[in-house]
Amino acid sequence: MDNYDVVIVGAGFTGLTAAYVLAKQGKKVKVIEADSTPGGLAGTFEFADGVKLEKFYHHWFNNDVYVPELVKELGMEGDIILLPTRTGMYFNGRMWKLSTPLDLLRFKALSLIDRIRLGLLVFQVRRIKDWKTIEHLSIREWLEPLCGKAVYKIVWEPLIESKFSIYSETVNAVWMWKKLVLRGSTRNDKGGEELAYFKGGFGRLAETLVEAIRINGGEVSLGHRVTGVNTNTSGDAIISILTDKGGIEGDKYLFTPSFPIIADILKDSTDPKWIASLRRVKYLGNMCLVLRLKHSLSGTYWLNVNDPGFPFVGVIEHTNFDSPDNYKGTHIAYLSRYLAVEDPVWLYSDDEYFDFAMRHLKRMFPKIDGSWIVEYKVWRSEYAQPVTERDYSSYIPERDTPFKNAFISTMAQIYPEDRGTNYAIREGRRIAKNILERQAK
Repeated sequence: MDNYDVVIVGAGFTGLTAAYVLAKQGKKVKVIEADSTPGGLAGTFEFADGVKLEKFYHHWFNNDVYVPELVKELGMEGDIILLPTRTGMYFNGRMWKLSTPLDLLRFKALSLIDRIRLGLLVFQVRRIKDWKTIEHLSIREWLEPLCGKAVYKIVWEPLIESKFSIYSETVNAVWMWKKLVLRGSTRNDKGGEELAYFKGGFGRLAETLVEAIRINGGEVSLGHRVTGVNTNTSGDAIISILTDKGGIEGDKYLFTPSFPIIADILKDSTDPKWIASLRRVKYLGNMCLVLRLKHSLSGTYWLNVNDPGFPFVGVIEHTNFDSPDNYKGTHIAYLSRYLAVEDPVWLYSDDEYFDFAMRHLKRMFPKIDGSWIVEYKVWRSEYAQPVTERDYSSYIPERDTPFKNAFISTMAQIYPEDRGTNYAIREGRRIAKNILERQAK
């Protein structure tokens, strides 16, 4: 077996960033990833003609710090594209623009008073400085008194139910508070929202990061699944990890997949109570239909679907953000659905899910038919969204593990922020710094 200073499980942006930082410090690093591409949820695929795209939609906000900082460090700041976005809402059988304050005033699905209440909400939200003061409340319990029952029912309730499915009434208010604070601070001087994208996609950024790790002497193995670990006789340290291609020894270990995956890897090697604490955090899956179309659906980039009876949280027309010229003149749309994996829809075949989705999409866009479809893909992530229930900070596992030489850093620990590439990069830097400090002692 080769022996490494640090062995990292998972090539999402947390694992890759940690490996990059450690390799630059001269550490012998090995990253192991089960998927065939790096980037985690930002991993890519190719259509039949070689057009490459993320499996799940991605962008970052113009006030994010850690992604542009990393891009600059990699010498690729010229590949950041900052663009105004067009957002909207599908409600009561029609589309409403909601990109600017003027659009909000025209949103006649709400009374004038309720429109004003919705517009003032971001200022009310900013008054909260300590998120722990609202962590014991559900989103409804916190938000409904602020904006009123009508605003909550029309604007927020459908989105929260689509996002969190069976857990919509148990997610704590911090999740929504952070979203509103973040989105309220991404406006340009005209009141419109600006978002950023990386030229060629986040998958290209992940591949660049892999190359930087290798240039600095690190290794990244894709399509390489971790199945368990070997420990010392006292059980307080990992000696090696077991994979489908043999064992790998290291001095330190970092696990970055979702908690249930980590629990499955370590379940036979440590305290059952600690394993149970990992499994205490619930997750929702995501089914994402990626459509490649001959024609555009609308002029909107991000269309929230607030009409009851539609099975999507949103229709994201990617090529209303990144140009169709980058996809050989075709149009790309993502249809996102969050659901418990026990939901019967989770078991649909790709063709069944495509037919299911198209029936609903045609209700929104009557002109679409089979001739529009160039190609489609269906992607599934079993652990796409951690569910941050009331008082989440009281039971979320820490980075330390029962093993003195192993750590965990996952998207469920980004809290109070929600998952996202920007924060995954932040956490990768933090855990790398922590590992370096411990090795120095």
